[in-house]
Amino acid sequence: MGIEARIGRLRLFAALLCATAVIALSASPVQAKYASLVMDAETGRVLHQVNADTRNYPASLAKMMTLYLVFEALNEGRLALDHHLEVTARAARQPAARLGLKRGQTITVEQAILALVTKSANDASVVIAQSLKGSQRDFALVMTAKARQLGMRRTTFRNPSGLLHRGQLSTARDMAVLARRLLKDFPEFYHYFSTRSFVYGGIEHKNHNDLLKTYQGTDGIKTGYISASGFNLVASVKRGGHRLIGVLFGGRSARTRNRQMVKLLDKGFRLIDGNVQAERAPKASAKKRLSLVGSPSQWAIQVGAYKQYTPAFELASNVIEKFPDLLEGGYAKVFPLQKGKRRPLYRARILGISKTQAYRACRTLKRRRMDCLEVRLKGVQLASAG
Repeated sequence: MGIEARIGRLRLFAALLCATAVIALSASPVQAKYASLVMDAETGRVLHQVNADTRNYPASLAKMMTLYLVFEALNEGRLALDHHLEVTARAARQPAARLGLKRGQTITVEQAILALVTKSANDASVVIAQSLKGSQRDFALVMTAKARQLGMRRTTFRNPSGLLHRGQLSTARDMAVLARRLLKDFPEFYHYFSTRSFVYGGIEHKNHNDLLKTYQGTDGIKTGYISASGFNLVASVKRGGHRLIGVLFGGRSARTRNRQMVKLLDKGFRLIDGNVQAERAPKASAKKRLSLVGSPSQWAIQVGAYKQYTPAFELASNVIEKFPDLLEGGYAKVFPLQKGKRRPLYRARILGISKTQAYRACRTLKRRRMDCLEVRLKGVQLASAG
């Protein structure tokens, strides 16, 4: 064999090695990234965010959407808490964490709910998926469709459990949206997330969310862990009439994740408490009112008006959820307008944004054939609001 032929074969071999390395790297899971977000559950206002729109593996946080679909089926009468669901061979083969279900046995819907909330049981999640849609794949398609409907723009589901799949990704912001909708849409079922332990087959399964025991006011919602994601947590905490939702992705350990979440929630409550104190403060001086008028956050947009409060608030909240980057820092607020003895008109507005944000948002919304009006708020009105 000539020298040129040998060189050619060596080059080909080197190219094949490089291609194999590229394929191996592309097939490996992405490295977990830290992300966090704290949201005021009432208004949807974001109080803190770091990498909130970075896509990460949700791990068992995916089970929050599985439970959302279970609760929806319960409300629609397609399931009942005492219905028995059959365990298939595929469900029984799921890896830990699991209840240890066996092929052919049954488990009630309520037992499956509790298994997901406490043990984060993968076998129970597959039982639910197969019972509702026949297969994990079809159930995951419904999960993703529901995510889009709820405004979770950067989330894709591939299975009901959260086990590693390259295409199953979500963000801190999207998980906060999902937690808020679970609270809002299913108040009659939300109490399951506060369950501290669950007994099945004579074995007690404790909830992995230690904040239920260690952080005052915590009443849910879900932990998650796979090696590719790190330690994830969505927490909901209510104190003094205020509720916060905290989300954390990529914790190094369960302990450090919990400590960091406590710091984030403490910070969020300090901000909320500061706003409450400002509302009760004496009327601002003329000098302060003038400074407020020039503040960049004294702009808002109005996205509609209704005869009732609830649809107005929901509209403003949904717009924030659909356009989080455009309306960063914004929060929903309803302004009633009453003329004479007529019934009040409830104006849906998004406050806490700059003039630039207001005009950009309205341009975007109008292109999508949605109502939008830029509003410059009055200094006196804002001074009284703190």
